Amino acid sequence: MPFMNRLTFKHVGPDLAGGVTTAILSLPLALAFGVASGAGPQAGLYGAVCVGLFAALFGGSSRLISEPTGPMTVIMTAVITSLVARYPENGMAMAFTVVMVAGAFQLLIGLMKLGRFITLMPYAVISGFMSGIGIILILLQLPPMLGHPAPPGGVLATIEALPRLIQDLDSTELLLGGLAFCFLLLYPARWRRFCPPQLLVLLIGTAVVLFLLPLGSLRTIGQIPMGLPSLVLPSFTPEEVTRILLDGIVLGTLGAIDTLLTAMIADSLTRDQHDSNRELVGQGIGNIVSGLLGGLPGAGATMGTVANIQTGAQTILAGVIRALLLLIVVLWAAPLLADVPMAILSAIAMKVGIDILDWSFLKRAHRVSKTSTLLMYSVMLLTVFYDLIVAVGFGVFLANLLTIQKLSELPAHKVKTISILDDDIQISDEDRDLLESADGNILLFQLSGPMIFGVAKTISQEHAAIANAKVMIIDLTDVPFLGTSVSLAIENMAHDVIAAGGQVMVAGASEPIKKPLQKLRILDHEAVSDYPDRHRAVQAAMDVLRERMRNSLPAQPSASKMASA
Repeated sequence: MPFMNRLTFKHVGPDLAGGVTTAILSLPLALAFGVASGAGPQAGLYGAVCVGLFAALFGGSSRLISEPTGPMTVIMTAVITSLVARYPENGMAMAFTVVMVAGAFQLLIGLMKLGRFITLMPYAVISGFMSGIGIILILLQLPPMLGHPAPPGGVLATIEALPRLIQDLDSTELLLGGLAFCFLLLYPARWRRFCPPQLLVLLIGTAVVLFLLPLGSLRTIGQIPMGLPSLVLPSFTPEEVTRILLDGIVLGTLGAIDTLLTAMIADSLTRDQHDSNRELVGQGIGNIVSGLLGGLPGAGATMGTVANIQTGAQTILAGVIRALLLLIVVLWAAPLLADVPMAILSAIAMKVGIDILDWSFLKRAHRVSKTSTLLMYSVMLLTVFYDLIVAVGFGVFLANLLTIQKLSELPAHKVKTISILDDDIQISDEDRDLLESADGNILLFQLSGPMIFGVAKTISQEHAAIANAKVMIIDLTDVPFLGTSVSLAIENMAHDVIAAGGQVMVAGASEPIKKPLQKLRILDHEAVSDYPDRHRAVQAAMDVLRERMRNSLPAQPSASKMASA
C-alpha cells in the first residue's frame, strides 16, 4: 500500500462541488475557533488548510473532512491560556509545540496499528467529556457576546467576572450576537444544503457593520496577516516537558476519538470502510505541520464530512480542493475578513458548543444506568470546573474499576461445587447415574465463562466442600479464559485434595487453558490426571473409587483354609 493516497480525477464534478461547499462551511468556523482559542483568526485558517490537506493526502477515509473542531479548540484554549500566563514571551510557541506532540502521538498510534482501540473508551466517559467541552465553549463565548474580551483564567475566571461583564455590557454587540445565535438555532434544516447558516450569518453581520453602524462601534477581527505563515519551531522549558507531553497526548487522543467516530459516521452514510490506522497517520502528519506553521489542531469534522458526502464527493480530491480554496483566502483574500464582527464569531462558536452537548444521552442516561449517569456527570463537572486531563484520567480509571467489578461478578455464579446432583445441573444421564452412585465421594467442580481474578475469591470459598472428597473433577469445558489468579486458586484447591489423600482430575481443558496450569506444574503431579472431556473423567473417577473400595475391604480366607476348617 503506498504511503500517500493517489489523486484521481474520475469524479471531478462531484469532488469540486464537495470541495467548494466544505470550504464555504469551514471558513466561518475556522475564524470563530481561531478567535475563541486566543491564537487569532489566522491560526484557525492555517489549521483548516494544513490538517485538511495532509489528512486527505495521507488519511484512510476518502471523504472525511478534517479541520479545527470545537473539542480540539477548547483544549487548545486551555493550553494557550496556561502557557501564555506563565511564559508571556514564549507561551504561544510552546502551545503550538503541544499541537506537534499531539500529531506525533497520533502518528505513532497509527504506525503501531492501535487505531481500532481508540474508540473502545466507555461511552459515558466520552459523553461526559464532550458535554463538558460543549459547556466550556459556551461559557467562554459569554464575554465576547457581552462586548468584552475573554478574561484570562479560563472558565472559573469567566464565571467570576460575569457580574462585572453584565454590568458593563455593550448592548449593540449583545443584540447583534444574540440575533445571530437565534438565527443559527432557528435556521431550517432543509435550507442547509443550499447555504450554510454560518456563512450566511457571517455575511449579514459583516454587512451590518459596514453599512448600518458607525465605523468602529463594534469590535471586529481586524487585519489578518496575508501570505504563508512563519515557521514555529518546537519550544519548551525543562520544567514544562511533562506538562507539554501530557497536554499533547490528551489533545492527540481526543483528536483520534473525534476523527474515528466521524469516520464511522461517514462509513454508515457511504457503505464504505475506512482504515483507522492510516487515518491516524494522516491526522498526525496534518497536526504536526499545523503546529509547525502556527495553526490550530484539527480532527475529522462531522458537519463538513456529512456536507461533503451529501454534495456527492467521491474521492480525496474534494478535501484537497477545499484546502486549496482556503489557502487562497489566506494568501490573497484575508483583508476582506477584517470587518467580521467578533460578536458574530462568538455566536457561531456558541452554537457549536450547543451542538457538542450530548443531548441524547443527557436526557436518557438516568434510565439507562445510574452508574453510567454518575460517571458521565462526574467527568463533565471535572472537565468544566477542574482539569481536562484529570477528567479523562478519572473517568477511564473509574470506568475500568466498574467494568472489572462487573466482569468479576458475572462468572462467580458459574462456579459450582457439586457432590449431590440436582435437576439444575446440565449433565448426561450416564454421568449423573455414575456420580450419584459415588455417594458424595466424587466432587465435580464446574467452572464456566471467563475466569478473571475476581472469581478467585469465589473459588477459595469452596475449599470447605472438598474435605471429604476422594476424587475431585475440575471441569473446565466451558472456560474460554483462565487468569493467573484463578489458576493459583485451582492449584491451592488441588493441593488440599491431594494432602487429604485424594486425587484430582482436570476435564475438558483446551490447550490455551492448559498453559497456565502447566506453568504452575499442576498437571505434572502424580495425583493429577488430565482428560479430554468430563465423561471420561467421571468414568476414571469411578474406577479410582472402586479400586480404593477394593483395597479397603478386609482380606477373605482362602478356599483350602475353609475346607480344613
